[in-house]
Amino acid sequence: MKLFYRICTSVVMGAAAMVTLPAQTFTTIFNFGGTNGASPAAALVQGTDGYLYGTTSGGGITGLNCGQFGGCGTVFKITPNGTLTTLYSFCSFSQCPDGAGPSAPLVQTTNGEFYGTTSVGGSPSYCTSTYFVPGCGTVFKMTPSGLLTTIYSFCSQVACADGAQPMAGLVQGMSGVLYGTTSSGGANNGGTIFKITPDGTLTTLYSFCSVSGCADGEFPLAGLVQATNGDLYGTASAGGSYASCASFNPFGSGCGTVFRLTPSGTLKTLYSFCAQSGCADGAVPGAGLVQATNGDLYGTTPNGGTGTGCGRFGCGTVFEITSGGALTTLYSFRGSADGGNPHAGLIQATDGNLYGTNNFTFPTIFKITPAGSLTTLSRIPVPPSFSGGFYPALVQDTNGGLYGTTPLGTDLRFCFGGCGTIYSLSVGLGPFVRLQPASGEVGGPVDILGNNLTGATSVSFNGSPATFRVVSHSLITTNVPPGATTGSVEVTTPSGTVVSNVSFRVRQ
Repeated sequence: MKLFYRICTSVVMGAAAMVTLPAQTFTTIFNFGGTNGASPAAALVQGTDGYLYGTTSGGGITGLNCGQFGGCGTVFKITPNGTLTTLYSFCSFSQCPDGAGPSAPLVQTTNGEFYGTTSVGGSPSYCTSTYFVPGCGTVFKMTPSGLLTTIYSFCSQVACADGAQPMAGLVQGMSGVLYGTTSSGGANNGGTIFKITPDGTLTTLYSFCSVSGCADGEFPLAGLVQATNGDLYGTASAGGSYASCASFNPFGSGCGTVFRLTPSGTLKTLYSFCAQSGCADGAVPGAGLVQATNGDLYGTTPNGGTGTGCGRFGCGTVFEITSGGALTTLYSFRGSADGGNPHAGLIQATDGNLYGTNNFTFPTIFKITPAGSLTTLSRIPVPPSFSGGFYPALVQDTNGGLYGTTPLGTDLRFCFGGCGTIYSLSVGLGPFVRLQPASGEVGGPVDILGNNLTGATSVSFNGSPATFRVVSHSLITTNVPPGATTGSVEVTTPSGTVVSNVSFRVRQ
């Protein structure tokens, strides 16, 4: 079986100069120390209680050595100013039935619980994994206080027909079920797309490599996004219609795809990378997509592009793709001039710009307009000899700041290369409110996440007033009011009016 596992991967590359704009404020708010976690491998997510939640792929209080830093990973929460609490250490039981090596972000669902995946561990009957840990991964749920329950172990079916080693997080669909991917396993051992109910009933929706030559894609490493049209969109890191691109993808045939999947499981390949000479359009997309306010999807490729300053695999790209599959390469990175090799996806912040991280030599944070104008914002300060790790995507907190993690760190006392950090970056953006969910029918429940919401005096959906309850300084609960139409949600507080970062879509 082809299995991927990437706890604490790092690539050492040569030194290069990088310009940093002085207007940005970069702050390391936490250094991991091994027993409280090591090598955070995924983006953070803001909970309804105002904390940021995340995972580390190594470290923790368990004695089993799952990788370079010992320990099998953790779940943690942290305040925006840097007070961290370890909620759970994986492999807390013999043989790791609770999972190990979480490398994906969490998602908080409408029931208030967090759901996530581990890339190994679990208790299947047909799987042998790597890194001293049996099992081919799990899906778990966890309360905000840290009570964890494993709801599914992969490879529970013969020959891992249900998939193996999920490297990506989950997304809650409009129907309430969760959707995700596995990087391997399935009917053709090319990975799967699945849905799972909050109580753990799993259905495999699609097995990759179902088409000759894996033209439909292979090895999805990223999660899915449900677009406003209800369909799910994602990327596969290999496969596609252009098999002759081995110089850009050392891990499989083909250079990857973008696909669309209906909630019932019908898949259509929208784009195969390396369609242009020299893979000028990019190669090997390993990160997920984001749907911007203009309706198009945006993503990155770590390889390919027209830049030549990052070695034989290329410097990577930023691309835009319509829901119908028309792809535009917005930017090709160039290495020492502007960074490169973005392994993480993008976010769209409240200013309308897209933000991401680069991994080439000195890792950086960049912003890019939807039209493709790129600015390098800040260098991520890690020791140069340890740079090149996979730097996860950013998240914008409702306080307006950007937050991210590094798999390595500046504190070298506990781990070779450092155990990783959590950082914030201020780019001058103000507070806002986030909606959970971001669409619904009239009368449906909506959570409003924010800061300093105590004393709020009004809530409106595109001008229609709603009744509401202030639960805490970070949470308001409400229902979609009669007469509401698609548009912004506004909350009036004693310190001013804050607006949602996206329009709430009223479903009929």
